Amino acid sequence: MADIETQYNLALDYLYSFVDYSLKHSSELAKAEFNLDRMFALMEKLGNPHTKYPIIHVAGTKGKGSTSALCAAALQAAGYKVGLYTSPHLEDYCERIQINGRPVSHAQLVQLVEQVKDAVAQIPKLTTFEITTAIGFLFFAGQIVDAAVIEVGLGGGWMQPMLSRRTSRSSPPSHTTTPRSLATRLQRSQAKKRASSSRGFPLYPPRKKMKPTK
Repeated sequence: MADIETQYNLALDYLYSFVDYSLKHSSELAKAEFNLDRMFALMEKLGNPHTKYPIIHVAGTKGKGSTSALCAAALQAAGYKVGLYTSPHLEDYCERIQINGRPVSHAQLVQLVEQVKDAVAQIPKLTTFEITTAIGFLFFAGQIVDAAVIEVGLGGGWMQPMLSRRTSRSSPPSHTTTPRSLATRLQRSQAKKRASSSRGFPLYPPRKKMKPTK
């Protein structure tokens, strides 16, 4: 039997064998088919693990990762067992899926990949991010977390973590990074953030309206 690191690398090969839009040029995103139908189907086949615990869902233009980490750290400091899902990773793929600051182990990721393969094979056009998101939801449910903090990927109301049953949503400020050149995108960015909110769930936006840099 192959050693765990060999199995881990094979698991990564499997995940990267699907479309990974984080590695695509922005021009290709316009042609992509983004919706939640595939994720709903995958979650149903996996037993809807995303409904087993409350979730804080973090969306935004910038600051999603740090905001997610701060939320998770605050919950952990209060004594909760907290899942954290972010992307991309810095050094190791397992950094994307953590509980109380500890990433899922290589052995656990190998087991999780094997666990989802049958369901994945039944749903066409799944992406690397969609499968990894499903693995994160499944891991958190299996480890019986008290809550999870989930960062969106590419953004907007059609992102995979959007199907989660959220207790609240946090949105870091929208802002342009260069004078005028991105100002026309601000309203579209804010619209995508609004699309990621849901009626009946508390929303935590910036306290004051942010204006484009002049």
